Amino acid sequence: ESLRELFKIGFGPSSSHTMGPQRAVQNTEQYPNASRFEVELYGSLALTGKGHLTDYIIKQTLGKQTIVRFKSD
Repeated sequence: ESLRELFKIGFGPSSSHTMGPQRAVQNTEQYPNASRFEVELYGSLALTGKGHLTDYIIKQTLGKQTIVRFKSD
């Protein structure tokens, strides 16, 4: 069963740029009163995240009140 999790096909042209970030933002239960989220992406997620739909999947997961910033420096 764990191999099936590792080799799942995700959303977008690069599953690694959507599945990992989606899982990272799914654990929001510890912030039940949050009205919005701000996410900063670094490294390869910042450099290619827009084209690989990383920001899209994060906003879909967290909701429309989410700001995604790409920090490529």
